[in-house]
Amino acid sequence: MSEPPQLYDLVNPADEAAVLAEVRLVADSLGLAAQGETLGRVHAAVTDLFLGRHPDYRASNTSYHDLEHTLSVVLATLRLLHGNALALGEVAPEPFLLGVAAAYFHDTGLIQGRDETLGTGARHTVGHELRSAQIMRAFLGPLGFGDDDLDEARAMIRCTELAGDPAQVPFRTPQAARAGLILGTADLAAQIADRNYLEKLPSLFREFEEAGLPGFSSELDLMLKTRSFYEKVARPRMEGPLGGQMRSMVHHFRQRWGIDQDLYALAISRNLDHLERALLTCGESYDCLMAQLKRRPGNGRTDA
Repeated sequence: MSEPPQLYDLVNPADEAAVLAEVRLVADSLGLAAQGETLGRVHAAVTDLFLGRHPDYRASNTSYHDLEHTLSVVLATLRLLHGNALALGEVAPEPFLLGVAAAYFHDTGLIQGRDETLGTGARHTVGHELRSAQIMRAFLGPLGFGDDDLDEARAMIRCTELAGDPAQVPFRTPQAARAGLILGTADLAAQIADRNYLEKLPSLFREFEEAGLPGFSSELDLMLKTRSFYEKVARPRMEGPLGGQMRSMVHHFRQRWGIDQDLYALAISRNLDHLERALLTCGESYDCLMAQLKRRPGNGRTDA
């Protein structure tokens, strides 16, 4: 049996145009072409924001939480919303639109204002979800989103708060609540399935360090605790408070690509296994680990 394709073979989140094309294609397949057009304007606004093309904001300067990370979360959210609609045999147009829009804006709170000159946007890590929602409101209001919709999208972003309880987040409808749980799930799954997740860990540590977050004493310490984070924090959260939304992912890959597997689950497993092999080879030698974790074409390692 041939190996399934890698996530990045299907749609590369570093390719802004490819992500937008996929958003529109999936929306159209669900009969939501109008939402796809609106999301095209959202895509353009967020891309401009990250790249520093807005007069009020600096270009994104957090090396981990960058535009590619945001677009990878957009793709994961889109795929879960699609898979969920296929599994249930119904689609809720407004939660679909708001869920994908919230995914686009979920980390914009890490972008500095034009007059901020100290450090990087990582200084906003604590509480960035609220700041993201405020930025989203300022951008989406002129695009015709009403106050009730913006409150709902803000609630969806709150579901990405790692220490938060999604059950305490107020939603107007069960469909919107499910979209919030999907966004919270997508934020975790996209991160750990990223083909460059392991070699990006030092960048993530530096963001944590600048933000003053406790829990990791060094880049190496973060690497040593990565599997534990997945097994004791991320996976239990996805399967528990976030409601096991990953069950819907296979429906997307089956319908969209003819693949009867969840490629995110495969990518996460590959990443963690690769890290485990590197740790067995290198022990706690940081330089050795970085050399082992870097994915290079032709060296027998597979990208996610």
